[in-house]
Amino acid sequence: MLVDFFFTLKKYKLSVSLRELLDLINALEKHVVYADLEAFYFLARTVMVKDESQYDKFDRAFADYFKGVQSVDLFNSPIPQDWLNNALTNQLSDEDKAKIKAMGGLDKLLETLQQRLDEQEKRHQGGNKWIGTGGTSPFGANGYNPEGIRIGQKGNRNFSAVKVWEKRQFKNFSSDVELGTRNLKIALRKLRKFARTGASEELDVNETIGATAKNGGLLDIHMAPERHNAVKVLMFFDVGGSMDAYIKQCQELFSAVHSEFKHLEYFYFHNCVYEDVWKDNLRRDKERISLWEIMHKYGRDYKLIFVGDATMGPYEITYPGGSIEHWNEEPGADWLQRLTNHFSHAIWLNPQVQAHWQYHASVQILKQLMQDRMHPLTLQGLSDGIKNLSRKQ
Repeated sequence: MLVDFFFTLKKYKLSVSLRELLDLINALEKHVVYADLEAFYFLARTVMVKDESQYDKFDRAFADYFKGVQSVDLFNSPIPQDWLNNALTNQLSDEDKAKIKAMGGLDKLLETLQQRLDEQEKRHQGGNKWIGTGGTSPFGANGYNPEGIRIGQKGNRNFSAVKVWEKRQFKNFSSDVELGTRNLKIALRKLRKFARTGASEELDVNETIGATAKNGGLLDIHMAPERHNAVKVLMFFDVGGSMDAYIKQCQELFSAVHSEFKHLEYFYFHNCVYEDVWKDNLRRDKERISLWEIMHKYGRDYKLIFVGDATMGPYEITYPGGSIEHWNEEPGADWLQRLTNHFSHAIWLNPQVQAHWQYHASVQILKQLMQDRMHPLTLQGLSDGIKNLSRKQ
């Protein structure tokens, strides 16, 4: 049984090995869990999955192998939210409820639900067949059926659903989703993949005190890895215009980087970098910093990260006077080239959905200027970007 389960995990591209399979078998032999599918789910995930970004794949594999386990998108058919709005609560007598026939078990329910998803074209309420609300259909919310599938309803009402259709708990841990609050810790771990430089150890005060006390007062010094990554990071954030839609992602990214790196400098620009940038958006017209000054002040050992959707008129990159805010004597492309020549370790993080990049000529131009070192602002994109920044030149 577990061998087939193991191969199902492999089919869903999980990084599992025979060592983890043997550990799981050993845990079952020790009766860590017994005759409890939910407990087995958590045990198997703990033993088999070493990276939270694999949780989503594990849930899909588990739902595939053990029919009936919580899953979402089981039929790859999104259900419009307005089908599930609680517009009608049908109050039935005990006699009416007793007349409603059950569908015949979970397999039959799932088979019938698949047919409904294929056939249904609009919202329904108060009926006995379609996915909807307030009726006696086996599929939907806020109605009654003695053996149904609850869809979209918060909490139990009659405690009769065979299967609760809800989102997987760890869906947001998929490696191709945009950065968000729930996977921010994973982003931090990805950021820690920068090689540590400078002082590799620092005094571990608590451990030193404890060891000295145990040693009868004789000093026993203990060192620990430096808590902050000593890599130097320089970030340029695009602000305003189309970037307003990505404020939340950029704030979370900035928070993650700021908490991880001791040596962090950041500046703002709009659309494309030109001859100067700024630190304070409220004083951007009065207090600007020349890019020449930045390149003289910060050494080549800084890792340069641009954050922007790269969406603008192509002329804003390639022509003098292309800036929509002032007259730039030299094209933005020239300044971008100077920066990437000075900071050889440089990437561009783009919060725009990667599938949309092909529709913007400006994105293609900037990708070329960045030598294809433009990555989506997702966990996988961030991981790929870090690999670029970590390469030896």
